[in-house]
Amino acid sequence: MTDLDVSSSSVGQGPSTGIDGPDTGGFDPALADATTVDELVARGSLKWTAFPDCLGAWVAEMDFLPAAPVRTALTSAVERGAYGYIAPSLAARTRAATSDWYRRECGWAVAPEDVHLVPDVLQALRVALDHVAGAGSVAVVTTPAYMPFLTRPQAVGHDVVLAPARVDDGGVWRHDLATLDAALAEAGRRSREAGARPLLILCNPWNPVGRVLTREEQLEIADVVERHGALVFSDEIHAPLRFDGLPHVPYASIDARTAAHTVTAVSASKTWNLAGLKCAQLLATDPELAQVLRRPTTLAGLEPATVGVLANAVAFERGEPWRAAVLAYLADNRETFARAVAGIAGARHRQPEGTYLAWVDLREARTPEGERPPADLAAYLRERVGVAINDGASCGLPGFIRVNLATPRPVLARIAEAIAGAFA
Repeated sequence: MTDLDVSSSSVGQGPSTGIDGPDTGGFDPALADATTVDELVARGSLKWTAFPDCLGAWVAEMDFLPAAPVRTALTSAVERGAYGYIAPSLAARTRAATSDWYRRECGWAVAPEDVHLVPDVLQALRVALDHVAGAGSVAVVTTPAYMPFLTRPQAVGHDVVLAPARVDDGGVWRHDLATLDAALAEAGRRSREAGARPLLILCNPWNPVGRVLTREEQLEIADVVERHGALVFSDEIHAPLRFDGLPHVPYASIDARTAAHTVTAVSASKTWNLAGLKCAQLLATDPELAQVLRRPTTLAGLEPATVGVLANAVAFERGEPWRAAVLAYLADNRETFARAVAGIAGARHRQPEGTYLAWVDLREARTPEGERPPADLAAYLRERVGVAINDGASCGLPGFIRVNLATPRPVLARIAEAIAGAFA
């Protein structure tokens, strides 16, 4: 069997197809429900081993076995001893699979030759900062933000200017165009002094708040970006993870302006639970930006893992049934968590439109003793109720928590009930 000859049979997840129901890509809700905490710990991932006495609800990875076609392909690769460097045919396949996915899912035409393979989205961000925006470029990050977006630019020599978001009267998180304008003005001034351009880091779907940005919202952002001659790094790693039929609108696809100032990063890793296999895609459709990505020095030393390249190809090609089944399961998980959080006096929470992350405002919540909880909510929940979550402070906004909902529902119920029990 070659990497182009992948069986659709399931490996250890129940049937992919059958007379009893539609193709689910090997995802069985009953088997997911039956997965125990001990089994999750035994898998050995960071999420379940970093805090051994806690239920893991922090790192953004799923607790579901990957899609059957992906597992079959990886098992075959292991049996063949396919541990060598990436074959050109496999790289081409993954570039084409990424291009085809965007075309099918979003109606966006991206040529396969404009798709470049990198180990992960954070490496793609470094490429955007160092090679697209240039040495000395300053990043603008809307908060709350994915945690590394606040720290990684500085770790590789780029300052960060924050643009705090706002919550509208309906409880919906929005980019604050005024603060974004001011942040890009400052970043632009400082970047130009270094002979570079400012770079806005845009995340859609938005981790951690769970928004799926509309075309109209992104057009407003584009106007501000254009006003300051900035570039955009569009992180779309959660693009396949959307609920209620919401469309994903790739920022670079909106018009000629957005295409001309954007590089986009995506991966199958979040949706199909492949993060440890190290493969993501960086793409640009604008000829000038595409030329930057094609320079030999731009991606030097950033080769992804062979098995990750294979897994991404198979996920984009044949992972839709599994994705649909998992999204249905996650939709019910949203409800389970929302019901528990509703019992916390003073808590505010809006179900995510995309991602599998819940973002909860606990600034007005109180402990069962009637006191304000400690500033470090992550430590408080680990120590008091044995649940590991992400503290909002690490996302740029203290008083909030980020909770991973992609776990077996009985486990999520324990997590949600424990969190609710830590507050009055």
